This record gives sequence, structure tokens and C-alpha cells, in this order.
Amino acid sequence: MATLRALALCCTLKKSPAPSSSDLIAREILTALTDHDVVGDLVRVVDHDVRFGVSIDEGDGDAWPQIRAQVMAADILVMATPIWMGQPSSVAKMVLERLDAELSETDEQGRLSTYGMVAVLGVVGNEDGAHHVTAEVFQALNDVGFTIPAAGGTYWVGEAMQKTNYDQAGPKPNTTGAATKTLASNAAHLARLLKNSQYPPS
Repeated sequence: MATLRALALCCTLKKSPAPSSSDLIAREILTALTDHDVVGDLVRVVDHDVRFGVSIDEGDGDAWPQIRAQVMAADILVMATPIWMGQPSSVAKMVLERLDAELSETDEQGRLSTYGMVAVLGVVGNEDGAHHVTAEVFQALNDVGFTIPAAGGTYWVGEAMQKTNYDQAGPKPNTTGAATKTLASNAAHLARLLKNSQYPPS
């Protein structure tokens, strides 16, 4: 079985080495993917000087082109975001805005450069909103050419008005853990199918 590659973009607001629940769920997804011969790397986006914009390169030291190169080399994109005010983090939204540039990038047959790439999502927060965040992120990723597998999202939401974060809540094997395991299995399966049989040109 051929080895696939995944890249996790952690969209926490916290720079390394601060503890991050988004970082944790991203790493859990990457770990689950290893059971399916997928190797992966993680980028905490706020550790890099990614500029606001909707182009491939905003210039003046923009770090996005280097991150984009890692995205384009992957078979599976993992995004992980916290919930803030019921929304994906501002960092996640910035990443989606930068991915908007892929609408202008096509191969020799006119397909978007992201066709054939699978995207999955991990969401964490202390309030309701995981379904809303998943819907927003998946719609944007699908718009720019990524393929979303069945059960492609995993999440954990703590009790409202409480302060326990995902990275403090201990193992959750029958809830988030089970969803993460299914996500990994379906994502790897779909990525292999697309790697062996790309979408036809329009």
C-alpha cells in the first residue's frame, strides 16, 4: 500500500509553545492517519508571518508560499480550529482566504490544482457551534476544489460557560476519539481512490 502524505494546519490563536487544544486534535488526527499508511506534518499558522490577502504570494516576506507548497505536496489537508464567538478562528478564515487563490490555479487539462486532494477538519471549543464551524469551513474548502470525505469532521465541545479545554479534558475514546478514527479511515480511503483515479477534466 502506497504511503500518503497529510499536512495539518493548526489555526489556534496561540503561538508555540503555548498549549493548544487545536494543536492537540490536529495531532490526534495525524496519529489516527498513521494507521492507514499516511505520514504527516503540522504547521501552527500563527508561528509564521502569513499575510492577509487572496493571492498565492502577498510579497514582502509573506510566509504563505512556503506553507502552500506543503499543502500542494499533500494528499490530505487537515485543518484544526477553535470556536470563537460561534465562528472558526480568524486564523482559519485567513487560511481559507489565502486558499481562494487556488481558483486561478489549474493543471494542463483545466482542473483546479486542488482536485484530487482530500480535506478534513478538527474543531474544539467551550461552547456550542461545532456544526456551524464545520459547515463554514467545509463549504469554503469544497469551493476551492478539495474533496470532503464522509464523516470528515471531528470535534469536541465543552460545557457552556466552563473553562475546561479539550487538552485538559482527558481521553474521550468513545466520542471524539471514535469520530477521529472514522475520519482518518475515510480520508485515507478517499485519498487513495483519487490518487489512482483523478477527476475527469471539465
